[in-house]
Amino acid sequence: MGQEIAHDHFSPEDWLEYARRLDAETRLLREQLTAGRFSKQPAKGGFELEGWLTDVHLRPLSCNTAFLHALNSSLATTELAKFNIELNTPPRLLTALALSEFETSLRELLERANTAAQTLDANLVLIGILPSAAQSDFGLATMTDSNRYHVLNAEILKARQGRPLRMAIDGRESLHIHHDSVMLEAVTTSFQVHWQVSADVAHHFYNAALITSAPIMAVTGNSPFLFGRALWEETRIPVFEQAVDAGRESPARVSFGSGFADNSIAECFEENRDIYPVLLPELLDEPAERFAHLRLHNGVVWRWNRPLVGFDPDGTPHIRLEHRILPAGPSVPDMLANAALFYGLTQYIGEQLCAGEPLPMAFATARENFYNAARVGLDASLRWQRQEWQVPQLMLEELLPQAAEGLAQLGIAEVDIRHYLSIIAARIETGQTGSVWQQRHLARTKGSFYRLLLDYVRLQRTHTPVHTWAMD
Repeated sequence: MGQEIAHDHFSPEDWLEYARRLDAETRLLREQLTAGRFSKQPAKGGFELEGWLTDVHLRPLSCNTAFLHALNSSLATTELAKFNIELNTPPRLLTALALSEFETSLRELLERANTAAQTLDANLVLIGILPSAAQSDFGLATMTDSNRYHVLNAEILKARQGRPLRMAIDGRESLHIHHDSVMLEAVTTSFQVHWQVSADVAHHFYNAALITSAPIMAVTGNSPFLFGRALWEETRIPVFEQAVDAGRESPARVSFGSGFADNSIAECFEENRDIYPVLLPELLDEPAERFAHLRLHNGVVWRWNRPLVGFDPDGTPHIRLEHRILPAGPSVPDMLANAALFYGLTQYIGEQLCAGEPLPMAFATARENFYNAARVGLDASLRWQRQEWQVPQLMLEELLPQAAEGLAQLGIAEVDIRHYLSIIAARIETGQTGSVWQQRHLARTKGSFYRLLLDYVRLQRTHTPVHTWAMD
């Protein structure tokens, strides 16, 4: 959901004071990073999982407040739309059997969540974009009652001088529409992977995450449809980028980023201060060392790989990376396999960069690879180490062995490494990602999204990987 704010109106003095505090905290961040005052604790991981609440017809159902009351868990919260929710896992050290332990805890939480949904005659569906959703579902009437969301919507529209948001996506088919609010952001639900890294080398791992995003994106698509059209293999990417577009006069709020970090992760937060207008000028009664205004401002700049400031249990500030490219679903094992691929491959390349190896590609190449992978998935051709590779060959011959080595560097148990990376390998060998399964199913059932979702929900709850899903 992002951090809630207490007010929905602000004075000119609030905007000026917020900018002053943001500048002071950004300077302090740089000073403390340079002085080595940020955490160097061993790597920790965690996840945020967004989902859809649907009715018996598998259409969006606006009941997240009642759902949260029925679930009664501190690990769950609301999202932008009343039919979206977010589930969280407590962080844990990325070592030994962490991945399988994450899977166990997530499955247990989902069992409780599904039971809570059933008390409301609702279904919880984990999918990047719900194929049955219609544009008319995304109005202010279905926005969660939150000052944060109402102010964000008002400020984006003000920046656009009241012009409606335009969405133009060309893929297998084309979709060109206009919308009068930021609610189309709620079309996209994701599985966000968090990774706490040592602050002094965080910029190397940030750069590694940018580089690895393309091959990871190519094998993880689960969002091929929007409003009845077949678009990209991961249509969430263009949807989110366009749903909060503040107009040509403003920098993109959702993006792949503007470049690699040269010497410090502080560069990302300095860019936030320097080029992004403040949207939520809530003045917070916290000392500068808590970076409250910097963190709130960072929360409305949605890089696909976003550095975050947090705190260890003893209060020491830390840096973690939020990998935002992954869709929700198809299954819990699939999502943990996707996380294993991210942790392992990014660890491997990040360690090379820490050791002084040069960046393996230009930023423009990493960005072009990413959008190509989002468009066509497993069929993408990626530029890697000055060669042109097809995704299956690149992954199976080069990158999966590197991901295995990276996970071993972290101390992940061999049994977990083999198990989760074998899911990725089987997905590639069968050619069946979540997006591919959805498209095959729709072709088989002659365009029935209801039948697609009926089978999707049933198979999702078996906790089996998507490459094993048949067309019953």
